Amino acid sequence: MAALVAALLTQASDRTPWTAAMLGDRYANKGAVIAATALALAFGNALGVVGGVLIAPMLSPNAQGLLLAVALVSGGISAFWPPKPPKHRDLHGRAFFSSLIAVGLLGFGDRMQFITAALAARSDTPALAAVGATLGALAVTIPAIVLGERKLRRLPTMAIRLSAAAVLSVFGVVQGLAALRLI
Repeated sequence: MAALVAALLTQASDRTPWTAAMLGDRYANKGAVIAATALALAFGNALGVVGGVLIAPMLSPNAQGLLLAVALVSGGISAFWPPKPPKHRDLHGRAFFSSLIAVGLLGFGDRMQFITAALAARSDTPALAAVGATLGALAVTIPAIVLGERKLRRLPTMAIRLSAAAVLSVFGVVQGLAALRLI
């Protein structure tokens, strides 16, 4: 559940939904764009889980809590600045492969992958971090694909982004204080 909420907040203030909306506008086969986006997000979150599983044995429970705190705070702080709109590039090829490459490259090494790794490092069932993060990210990107870029721009994106940034930052600070046993 934590991964799902973190992904909702993180993706609401990220470039991935914008890119997905552009791809949804570009290709008539929205189903292929959605499938490729889901696969790219699942793969990226699975990589995050692998990273979390690899470092978990090296960390004490308090260090795992601090890792999560750093991931949340860094994700929150970076969300205070508006993301650069993705450039309109001429993607040659089919909807599925273009979407898979575009979303996959955009998500590689992003803040959601870092948060997923931190959640997986703390979890007894790390795969659930990838599942939750993927579902949360899809809950934001699928509507973006269906709406398209023009309708996505009509949403109060600044308010959404700033709210998500504040929530991530506050939860990160609380998590850090708890990991340091100050609260």
